[in-house]
Amino acid sequence: MQDSLSTALLELKSLLGDRLSTGVSVREAHGRDEAYSTPALPDAVAFPNSTEEVAHVVKICATHKIPMVPFGVGTSLEGHVIPIHGGISVDTSQMNRVLQINESDLDVIVQPGVTRKQLNDELRATGLMFTVDPGADATLGGMAATRASGTNSVRYGTMRENVLALEVVLPDGSIIETGTRARKSSSGYDLTHMFVGSEGTLGIITKLTVRLFGQPEAIMAATCAFDTVDDAVNTVIMAIQMGIPMARIELLDDVQMRGMNIFNPDLKLPEKPHLFLEFHGSERGVAEQVEMFQRAADEFKASDFTWATKTEDRNRLWQARHDAYYAGKSLRKGSEGVVTDCCVPISALADCIAQTKKLIAESGLVAPLVGHVGDGNFHLLILVEPDNTDEMARAKTLASAVNRAALSFGGTVTGEHGVGTGKKAYMAEEHGAAYDLMAKLKQTIDPDNIMNPGKIV
Repeated sequence: MQDSLSTALLELKSLLGDRLSTGVSVREAHGRDEAYSTPALPDAVAFPNSTEEVAHVVKICATHKIPMVPFGVGTSLEGHVIPIHGGISVDTSQMNRVLQINESDLDVIVQPGVTRKQLNDELRATGLMFTVDPGADATLGGMAATRASGTNSVRYGTMRENVLALEVVLPDGSIIETGTRARKSSSGYDLTHMFVGSEGTLGIITKLTVRLFGQPEAIMAATCAFDTVDDAVNTVIMAIQMGIPMARIELLDDVQMRGMNIFNPDLKLPEKPHLFLEFHGSERGVAEQVEMFQRAADEFKASDFTWATKTEDRNRLWQARHDAYYAGKSLRKGSEGVVTDCCVPISALADCIAQTKKLIAESGLVAPLVGHVGDGNFHLLILVEPDNTDEMARAKTLASAVNRAALSFGGTVTGEHGVGTGKKAYMAEEHGAAYDLMAKLKQTIDPDNIMNPGKIV
């Protein structure tokens, strides 16, 4: 293995020159992701700048059976990009060009290293927007690979709904294209969506075609407080059942709100369960949505409504929501965060969250809760003292219990974060015989198990 690795590194150096790094600091940056996971260093990091270079890198690694792990910007949360078997981290951040904006068809073709903020900056003058917003300024290649979603998904959909076509380098170095720019097709197997969510275990995404939406005429954001999490969740359920086309509807529990005020003292919101909201449409349409939502919220005694119509005020509000991870960590200085998420049918959301809160209390740990509750998805940030084995064990027990609670309510162990290493243990329980089929697909496409080995299956 060591001789094969040495030979592969020489060949990769000849191909990439200074864009192959074996420096410790570069390898360390590619040996962990955003949340707490056991780090592992790659043997080297490759920085290709074209599809052809990615294909050459893959062919070299395939010849010598060297593991590869695709890497965007490392904002994943379940250990997806950690090279647990060493090998080469393939960083696509230099492949960051917007290739073709098709305004009339509301789609765009991009390289995988384009980030969501970069894309929306380039789209601003067109009146269009890319809507999937996981909070972090992730790359679109990484977002497709993890089937990302976020705050806008309740109205505009996740990456699953918004990826139309892909270019992918397979584990043998061959290049395929899946899908077209057409909005629907009945032509053969849906290979595009086999790769969306595959987390780099089946190939490396080198080009994407994604859907765009028109920027709304009017936008209004708001926050409101509730006495209980149940009241907030039941308001969400009523709003969805009333058919209000919410653009964003986010839950933050009282523990999370305490962290929000610590992290951002200017926020000054009541430390009670909150909904963060956003309404899109025409001026009249937004006004109607707001009126309907307020009627629903009044049923559950909502209070402390705060409205934001100016762009800077809305941005400040949603930046606070996107900083929830760091705000949660501020509840316990020096802590590490063990994260988990799950998703259940909307009708089961209140009961699942109630059970989750009971499990948190029984664990004796601090675990703020946030959620994209409009589509039944919520997250926990379980705070633990670094190197405290007892707390880490309790945190993992808590995360496991929450995931199994979601399954018992007919849900999934991850609505957004993906599988990585963190959720792999629950895959057979969730998918049954279908998990065996996933393993067969992996074996067929990647028989040498060199593409992000140890993840998903």
